[in-house]
Amino acid sequence: MASESIPLPKEIVASDAVLAPATSIAFTEGPAAHADGSVFFSDIMNNRILRFDPSAKTFSVWRSPSHRANGLLFDPQGRLLACEGNEMGSGEDGGRRITRTDLVTGEVDVLTDRFEGKRYNSPNDVAACSNGFIFFTDPCYGDRATMELSHDSVYRIDPDSKVSLALTQPEIQRPNGIALSPDEKTLYLVDSSPVIGGNRRIWAFDLTCDGTISGQRSVYDFAPGRGGDGMAVDQNGNLYVAAGISRPRGPHETADVAPGIYVMTPQGKLLGRIPVAEDVLTNVTFGGNDLKTLYVTAGKTLLSVRVNVPGFVVHRRAS
Repeated sequence: MASESIPLPKEIVASDAVLAPATSIAFTEGPAAHADGSVFFSDIMNNRILRFDPSAKTFSVWRSPSHRANGLLFDPQGRLLACEGNEMGSGEDGGRRITRTDLVTGEVDVLTDRFEGKRYNSPNDVAACSNGFIFFTDPCYGDRATMELSHDSVYRIDPDSKVSLALTQPEIQRPNGIALSPDEKTLYLVDSSPVIGGNRRIWAFDLTCDGTISGQRSVYDFAPGRGGDGMAVDQNGNLYVAAGISRPRGPHETADVAPGIYVMTPQGKLLGRIPVAEDVLTNVTFGGNDLKTLYVTAGKTLLSVRVNVPGFVVHRRAS
């Protein structure tokens, strides 16, 4: 008898019993692959950034506390950008800021920690242009009573350090993952609002070299299932979106979108899904010597899979 056809032990377990998580011990997020092959990723729940060495297949704690770091990204100079959030903690131990770390010197710069005198909600994900512009998302998925700002928005940091509001309600609802096209002329945004009827869309915007955003258009709509979280882009411009869930967390979402990495063209044509059998998958990035290793953070795990098309990452444009 094939193992998958073995029934529940009906005298031991109720016929409608379903195995469900009782608790979590980690929550991985924000992978970013260094040019040396190592992968940095966040464990928000345990307030740390981990570093995975693929050659030794071991990981180490790179930063603790991480100030609830979430999304990570290497900028064009190979410095690590970190979105320090405000989730899975007491509400006071999150950095609520964007930092930049020089891995050679260890110097940490705070790029921004307030907008118009108010602390950010919970910086989530970040995209960096080769000319120095940085965009980051600032939703609040945790306790909204901690919000000092009255909106969930996307901000732009200029090369001269000026910070401005790039996108906000009502054009978007709850911004999450963010990424650039390889030519840096399109900005992609995950809009994932955990309310009934909320957006579960991937948006695209035209982006000029001076950081101006225009031309909002919908690329893909995951509603009514769990929408996207983080995403990455390959060198052909295709999007790889971490989305879906096996067990809906409330009436705002359904199980219609199975968990996995959804690969789609810039026009929104779905090319396929890389299944991921773990809730909740959160983010994805490209790494390896040839940028053909796709790393996925999901639940307590960092996963990897080989792909045929190399990824686009701004600190390795020449790869």
